[in-house]
Amino acid sequence: MIVLGLTGSIAMGKSTTAAMFREVGVPVWDADGAVHEAYGYGGAAVGPVGALIPAAVGPGGLDREAMRCAIADDPELLTKIEGIVHPIVGADRRAFLEEARAAGEAVAVLDIPLLFETGADSYVDRIVVVTCDPAVQRERALAREGMTLERFDAMLARQVPDAQKRDKADFVVDTGRGLEAAQRRVAEILAAVQAA
Repeated sequence: MIVLGLTGSIAMGKSTTAAMFREVGVPVWDADGAVHEAYGYGGAAVGPVGALIPAAVGPGGLDREAMRCAIADDPELLTKIEGIVHPIVGADRRAFLEEARAAGEAVAVLDIPLLFETGADSYVDRIVVVTCDPAVQRERALAREGMTLERFDAMLARQVPDAQKRDKADFVVDTGRGLEAAQRRVAEILAAVQAA
């Protein structure tokens, strides 16, 4: 089974591209989804993170805004939270891959926004980077609810720059060229990895 690592900076169209892989029958694991589940009601991270930040625990699980505020006051909390959450997410990822292998899948996709930043590129076979023009990226990001220019800039600062990601990629999908072009590129990628 070929494991594709799918990544891209904020608002580049990575989630849309992940959906294109799903639409053609490729199983996709979503790192953000795994974190959301861990933070949600009954999630594996609620108890341990709640012990660090009691104010972040609410009826639906962990309150991300309360967590952001606590981290702003004590930046060392982020490392502690990551120490709790990364193993939970890693176990979820491994279970997904085991299930895909057992099902005889030819290709599986790991949708990981911070693929390079977390070292996750070391356990994939090929890397797909989603990109678009920086002006399009900025417009898409600032259209998101609750997004500010300051928050967008802070998120970009924590991510490997797009040009560096593209340099490390085996395949690039440019979502700025439209949905049909991106769908064709996904089909080309699948054909290439399955022919290898």
